[in-house]
Amino acid sequence: MWRRLSAVAGLAMAGVLALPGAAMAKPKELDVPVGTWLAARTHPAVQLTSVSYTAEVAVPTPVANVEAIKGLTQQGISAVQSGKISADENSIYRWVVQQMAKDPGRYFSPGAPERVVEASAGGLCTGWWVTPDGYMVTAAHCVGQEETALAQTFAAQALTEVNKKDAADLIADLGDVASDEEIVRTASKIFQVWNADNIKIRNVQSSLSLLQSLPGGGVDKTAKSVPIELVAKGTVYPGKDVAILKANGQNNLPTVPLGQDSDVRVGDTLYISGFPGTVTQTSIFNVESKLDPAFTEGPYNASRQTPEGVPYIQTQAPSYPGNSGGPVFSKDGRVIGILVGGLIQQDGGSTEGESFVLPVSIVKEKLNEKNIKPAESATTKAYNEALDLFFANHYSEALPKFREVQALQPNHPYVAKYITDSQQAITAGKDESSSPILPWALWGGGGLVLLLVVGGLIAAGRGRRRVQT
Repeated sequence: MWRRLSAVAGLAMAGVLALPGAAMAKPKELDVPVGTWLAARTHPAVQLTSVSYTAEVAVPTPVANVEAIKGLTQQGISAVQSGKISADENSIYRWVVQQMAKDPGRYFSPGAPERVVEASAGGLCTGWWVTPDGYMVTAAHCVGQEETALAQTFAAQALTEVNKKDAADLIADLGDVASDEEIVRTASKIFQVWNADNIKIRNVQSSLSLLQSLPGGGVDKTAKSVPIELVAKGTVYPGKDVAILKANGQNNLPTVPLGQDSDVRVGDTLYISGFPGTVTQTSIFNVESKLDPAFTEGPYNASRQTPEGVPYIQTQAPSYPGNSGGPVFSKDGRVIGILVGGLIQQDGGSTEGESFVLPVSIVKEKLNEKNIKPAESATTKAYNEALDLFFANHYSEALPKFREVQALQPNHPYVAKYITDSQQAITAGKDESSSPILPWALWGGGGLVLLLVVGGLIAAGRGRRRVQT
């Protein structure tokens, strides 16, 4: 009898151990592309950051340098006489304005009155959580620009109307040739350069923030601006271009794990997550789209080093302004660096195949300076477990895990959608989870199984004894 009982109990235990989904699936066992798996796991921790500046911006009135312009006019006459330019008035003025654009400071001097504008400017970048209580990593140049770079930002964003007026005054002095589109375009360029070279910025105030969704989940128009403080800052690219931020009053935030520099080498595929300005700074897309990070991938092309000895990784993974500060991952989902920039073409566009990544060892240096210990949050642990079940089509097993995530972090941007998708998959009959009754019957209700087996054997024994008597 006991041999039979032992065999049945052993069979019940074997059934429990063999249940589908009882053990967490490993990424390599999931029938899902690496990029898809990585994006799903890492996007919750990636945030859109903003730096805003307010200041008093002043530029002098440009005064024409009469002698320099007379000399330029004589050069124009000589060019006409030698046949280098046409003798018509339009061609002559076009040539004169083109020469001015090559060196505006030679033909205009600062004068009075000073034009003063109360201006604001700013930029968007990418950051990512490394601790559940709100420590974030981004690039140093994303949290505060150097004086020269700040002047360029204000010149580009705050002086638009001033530039237009100065260009219009010059064109008016030219008379009838104002209709020439090339002259209008070149005149605008003259004062974009001149005003930027002569700008004065006073009383600068700056603030940092990130956009975070409201309770209920979802990345949508309910996103709010959350203040964030600067904790530590390195030297901007090509230095150790990393900064640490802190958002107060946070808990159970989704995080991403840090890897090692040695996790990747030339030829490996790298993955970048972030918010390209091509999306965040356009009116083509709605707010929901702007707050969803983009994911790109490309090979690790080469290991580089600056003259000061700062290491950088060159990758062919596409990146754009706004991606700065974003995490760069290995195929195992660990951060191996931070995206800090790329080479810029003369027309201002990015050079594809020339993005540069500051290795994670430099990030760790800055974290260690402030005794900040990266850690996985309970939210991330539960979310990753739920994702692996979801990608294995075990929707009914993933569903309670996703609900656990939502309870831990109501602001989680993606969990609400996964709950809906899981419910729809179950309704559609796509669930491949084990039966919810089977685990209870074989393990949670193991005592009942044993009682039934023992009771049956005892009853059979009693029946045989009654027959024998």
